[in-house]
Amino acid sequence: MGVTREEILVLGLTAGVVGSLVGGLMLGVGLGLAVQGAHIGWLLVLPAAPVAGLLGYVLARKLAKKLPTQG
Repeated sequence: MGVTREEILVLGLTAGVVGSLVGGLMLGVGLGLAVQGAHIGWLLVLPAAPVAGLLGYVLARKLAKKLPTQG
């Protein structure tokens, strides 16, 4: 059994929504802290985009496990 178009669409939508929510939250809170002088906020700002992308990667790996193996 392969991966359907519906599953690929749901993967894209889920990765986009969850990634933007997590990345946006980290960016917003981190910048808020950094602007107020708390340097710890940069620990949230700098990895915001990679963490958001990593969530999509994890979801894609989960879906790729459903692909039939060749050989």
